[in-house]
Amino acid sequence: MDPVIVVGAGPVGLSLSLALAGQGVPCVVLDEGPGKEESRPARTVALHAGAAAMVHRLGCTTLRDEGAYFTAWRTMRRGRDSQRITFEDGPAPIHLPQHALTRGLRHAAAAHPLVQLVTECKLDSLEQDGQGVTAHTRGAETTWWRGSYLVGCDGARSTVRKLLGIRFPGRTAVERHAVAALRTELPWPGEALLHRSPPEEVTARPLADGVYRLDWLLPARGDLVTPDALVVLIRDSLALWCGGTTPPYDLLDTGVHTLHHRLARRWRDGRAFLAGDAAHLLGALGTQGVEEGLRDAENLAWKLALAWHQGASEELLDSYEDERRRAIAARLRVADQALPALRAGGGLRTYLPGASRSAESLLTDGHLGRGPLGAEPVYAPPVAVRQVPTATEPGGPVENIPVTAPDGSTVPLRDQLGRGRLLVVLVAPGTGVWDRRHWVGAGLMPRLAAAVGALPMRADLLVADSYPGAAAHTVLLVRPDGHLAATFAGVRPAELYEAADAVRHGPPAPSAPASSSSPPPSVAPVVAPVID
Repeated sequence: MDPVIVVGAGPVGLSLSLALAGQGVPCVVLDEGPGKEESRPARTVALHAGAAAMVHRLGCTTLRDEGAYFTAWRTMRRGRDSQRITFEDGPAPIHLPQHALTRGLRHAAAAHPLVQLVTECKLDSLEQDGQGVTAHTRGAETTWWRGSYLVGCDGARSTVRKLLGIRFPGRTAVERHAVAALRTELPWPGEALLHRSPPEEVTARPLADGVYRLDWLLPARGDLVTPDALVVLIRDSLALWCGGTTPPYDLLDTGVHTLHHRLARRWRDGRAFLAGDAAHLLGALGTQGVEEGLRDAENLAWKLALAWHQGASEELLDSYEDERRRAIAARLRVADQALPALRAGGGLRTYLPGASRSAESLLTDGHLGRGPLGAEPVYAPPVAVRQVPTATEPGGPVENIPVTAPDGSTVPLRDQLGRGRLLVVLVAPGTGVWDRRHWVGAGLMPRLAAAVGALPMRADLLVADSYPGAAAHTVLLVRPDGHLAATFAGVRPAELYEAADAVRHGPPAPSAPASSSSPPPSVAPVVAPVID
């Protein structure tokens, strides 16, 4: 079967190709650029637990080597502390330059035998038939490429989206922020800061090696930000935080971040898909866009891998657009309705029912990946099976609890994701202190192992000493992307099978008849990875 063609070699395209390759699917990544990342310290990415775990699994070492975890989040109003959040009970966001993230993913992709990176090639046409996609590129070499599927991860000006004729409506220049990366010393080393004196707002987020990214909210229709004006912003902010005296600083990079809100009408056209900025533009809090693109890649990868290996129903492939577009639309709706009220200091109840917290708290939650502006999405399961309660609603991301893997090792649950398999987790108190040989053949395990082996998708059986809100002998069915599909009281083979079949949206569609069309006579040989 032909490889998957990924157009675009930014964080989303590289992550998708690595996620597919990790599930045995060969990929060709078409990169319009030269294969090198421009160093821009002021263009950064903040990743929360789920996205960071995914990037680690994909083999990106720069997250560890060049990222900085927030030690705390500090909120100030009119020069006074109003809130300080530490991360003792949960993982902190990790912050790094986007070029470092991209470089780490590129190195991982270059080292993977199932990923082929092709630089300096620009897509200029594509055609589809019942068996795959044919794409034509120009650049260093002009050639045709044949793929089973094609995914456009080629940014806001996506060529794939334009070739598919998909509209990209939305709002332009929703907000503007002046941005600077500088090396300095602040009174709170390693802490992130949100400082509001409405209508003014500034954030400071730490990077590695004593560097901070500072963002200032600009007037909607203000003048251009001159270098002198930016220096005034820097000096005023630093002096305010440092007792009236501006500390020494080394200015590394500057820019203006203009926020757009757009959402593609469709994310799927036959065998072609959109992901990342090609499908949506958001980022109300400065760094959300890349993280949402990584969620696109994680959602789509296991579905395409299942289709590539075993065939998949049209409903499963459609569910990518349904789930991810709904999640982004909800995020955009909240941002478009609530942010103007937040910026103006108005009430929030009209826009966010039940919202009684301060604007600073809601913005802080958004920056920390919580609340209506930042929480991970919950996908509506095809069949809402919830025989027993847990702290996670069906469709929500599972907690990263310790689990015992089939080889007897104890690992975080998120480390078991990304393999294209379902996870079946049995909550069995006490197993954490038993030797595996004493419980693997006892109690519920033999029946559960047999039920897992009979599922319509490949699945791994894991054991946990506990799960938040779950009683003993609860069985959790987890999707390959880490979202909870169902919970059961004990071993129920028929119900477990039904839920697993619902995750894959039923059996694969019948194979399409071979197309009578053929590529043009001038087609060059397709260079693609070969699976022995």
